[in-house]
Amino acid sequence: MYSRKTMYFMLAVLFALQSVLPGCMRSGPNVNAKLEDVIAMDSGSRQDIKAINERLFSSVRAAPGPQDYVLGQGDLLVVSIFEAPELKTEARISARGAVTLPLVGSVDVKGITTREAEQKIESMYAKKYLNNPHVNVFVKEQVSGKITILGAVKKPGIHPYLTRQTLFEALAKGEGLSDQAGKMIQVRRQGDDPEHPTTFLVDLDELAHGGGSQLNMEIRPGDVIYVPEAGSVYVDGAVRKRGSFPLRRKMTIPEVIIAAGGFAEYADENDIKLVRSKGGGEPEIVKLSFKELQTGAEKIEVKDRDIIFVETNKVKAFIYGLQITGLGGIVGVGWQPPRSE
Repeated sequence: MYSRKTMYFMLAVLFALQSVLPGCMRSGPNVNAKLEDVIAMDSGSRQDIKAINERLFSSVRAAPGPQDYVLGQGDLLVVSIFEAPELKTEARISARGAVTLPLVGSVDVKGITTREAEQKIESMYAKKYLNNPHVNVFVKEQVSGKITILGAVKKPGIHPYLTRQTLFEALAKGEGLSDQAGKMIQVRRQGDDPEHPTTFLVDLDELAHGGGSQLNMEIRPGDVIYVPEAGSVYVDGAVRKRGSFPLRRKMTIPEVIIAAGGFAEYADENDIKLVRSKGGGEPEIVKLSFKELQTGAEKIEVKDRDIIFVETNKVKAFIYGLQITGLGGIVGVGWQPPRSE
């Protein structure tokens, strides 16, 4: 429709206008988020972890007393009755959750507190044998009262289960989530079939943004709580697909960019930013060239929570968004900012 000479002339005019009329003509498209905005977003995710930890610690009750201990299989009990010291008994809770006591026989105590066990035994003796008995249950050996907390918490390990507690209270025993915590907490519970435990999933994103009552499930003795690490890298800027991508293996920056669909047409391949948290304070920002990354001069392995940001070449973006139309011999020039997916 137009000769090459005409096209070059119009482009020259546009670039001249761009240089002399900065107030009337945009110098380049805002085709991607600013680097500082992406860093702020990553900081926001860490603020989510901080907010969750604050909720964990605020939900913790005062230290439980011996009467709050939840009895379980294998615990060794000493049961004494003030009005009948001769009935004092030492018994271990069986696999079926019961202890055998004089006169009353088998008493199911698994899953109840020592205080509840005292009340239950008192009522059984009061029915036939004693008038207003006073029973004391002492846990001589605690065997069953343990939970396991693993993964991205500050203090993983086996922790005593001394009283009924929620997920929040259990995680607080692990001193809260670490900065590497992923999005899903797993709670594994042993059921009647040891080969097929039940696994519950709790969404940390929902937990961080107001969820809690239905997510703050009750934890039972023997539960295993696992907080996986995040394992992801975030890509933004002049790429075809921006977003978070999982780290399934050791990955380099070129591989991450390929996972993001490759460079956009307006990318500045000589200006790639690697943003890496140093565990507090300002993050480390390294400027890299794609050519150096390909040749191995800058072979950098991507780590969890890294941010890869590809800057925009303003000249490329301007040309890529340029639109020239013709109608009835009248030439029209327009511009539309490039878009990524």
